[in-house]
Amino acid sequence: MSVVLLEAGGSDAPALLRMPLSWLAAAASPRFGWGYESEPEPDSGDRRMQIPRGRVLGGCSSINGMIYARGHSADYDDWARLGLTGWSFAEVLPYFRRSERNWRGESAFHGGGGPLAVTRVHDPQAWSREVLFEAARELGYACIDDSHGTTEEGFLVPDFTIVSGRRASASAQYLAPARHRSNLTVLTGALVTRVLLSGTRAVGVEYEHRGRHSRLHAEREVVLAAGAFNSPKLLLLSGIGPADELRRIGIEPCHELPGVGRNLQEHPTIFGLYRARTANTFESQLRIDRLAYSIVRWMLFGNGPAASMPFGIAGFCRSALTCDRPDIQLMATPTAMHARPWLPLLRPGVGHFFSSGGLQLHPSSRGTVQLRSADPRTPPRIRFGLLEQPTDRLALRSCVRIMRSWMNTKAAACLVGEEVSPGSAVRTDAEIDAYVRQNVGISHHPVGTCAMGTTADAVVDRELQVRGLQDLRVVDASVMPLIVGGNTNAPTMMIAEKAADLIRGRPQAAA
Repeated sequence: MSVVLLEAGGSDAPALLRMPLSWLAAAASPRFGWGYESEPEPDSGDRRMQIPRGRVLGGCSSINGMIYARGHSADYDDWARLGLTGWSFAEVLPYFRRSERNWRGESAFHGGGGPLAVTRVHDPQAWSREVLFEAARELGYACIDDSHGTTEEGFLVPDFTIVSGRRASASAQYLAPARHRSNLTVLTGALVTRVLLSGTRAVGVEYEHRGRHSRLHAEREVVLAAGAFNSPKLLLLSGIGPADELRRIGIEPCHELPGVGRNLQEHPTIFGLYRARTANTFESQLRIDRLAYSIVRWMLFGNGPAASMPFGIAGFCRSALTCDRPDIQLMATPTAMHARPWLPLLRPGVGHFFSSGGLQLHPSSRGTVQLRSADPRTPPRIRFGLLEQPTDRLALRSCVRIMRSWMNTKAAACLVGEEVSPGSAVRTDAEIDAYVRQNVGISHHPVGTCAMGTTADAVVDRELQVRGLQDLRVVDASVMPLIVGGNTNAPTMMIAEKAADLIRGRPQAAA
């Protein structure tokens, strides 16, 4: 069997992509992204959200924040309850284990020999972690070593997909070891414009490469792995989707599937900022001369501050006792999110701060991905629907209050001083809600736009095949019917591992 991989972007070799500390710069770089932004969000101050998406080998795994999280086991059992046999936690756990090379080694919950390196990196500000843990304990939260074991709730030091001081992306860990194979062709700079259909069978794709339009015919099947925005976009460009919507922009429908581009889910996030009581935060490492030394050290030896993440700790907790699992993911880090390189007298820094943040893990609001035109080079119209549902607004309000309680504990007082934002003037429910509306963001965890299911609004079936068509699958985060309670990179890797068995006709992996 031969495989052709078509990637619209280029190589993931640049150091900006490989160095862990530079991930924010990589995500913001137009060189490695699609340049997407949302429509104005009515319930979020009519603001447009910038949407970094990886246009590079490895996709978003080459520009993301590298946190390894799977979500809660009950999230996958919810998928199974939708009729998706084979997708319960017990059934997907073998694929998480197969993908993973965890620093803890092989166990019932972790893999020890998989392609994806999962490590606990050195944090130059690790001295603050125990204080943050003690602050969590003061509020009655558990402190745990691993959220992927028998206990899935509490505060912990997160794991990262970093190996030997370098980003462990899908390209680096999966693709690079296979590049020598004679049956694999990788073509970069190739923009796929539509899927070719013969009746109800996918027979290939059209693509643009170096100004030329070409066709590639598939002997077995076409697999879309373009993500939660571009996979539905490609289906729609191919005439697969809501027929009336397609006709309005001049595309003749080939296959009616009303769910394409619907069901968009994203973790809304909110941040707080606090002045630090100490000058020993990560701001010190961002002085240009020290930063330059760190980068040279990283290039030569793969260690030092540039090889790590100044993250602090994370916590999975509940916003209310009525929640059956954690619905909030908290974090604290010894730096400002807007920190930048600085040099005395020439370029001031932002100062010494602690940031806290929170994600709502199971939002009720839903968004859409639609075409603007039939031109494949035109970005899609993306609407998240952030805070559209009252339950989401209530959860984010609770998130702000929990973050405040955490940062205002006696234990944290030695680290954290004045609250800069939301600020002391923001106290009532109405004031917090107003702050959330004007400051809520996205976590860059979009899913659900080609959702698995058994009902008429599902796009793919439990084997990831587009419903009603042959030889066409979608294998990425867009197939998640419900968003998981954590970062989405590791679950997407799991989906790909399971898809490999489905494509090759292999039985379900054994636990």
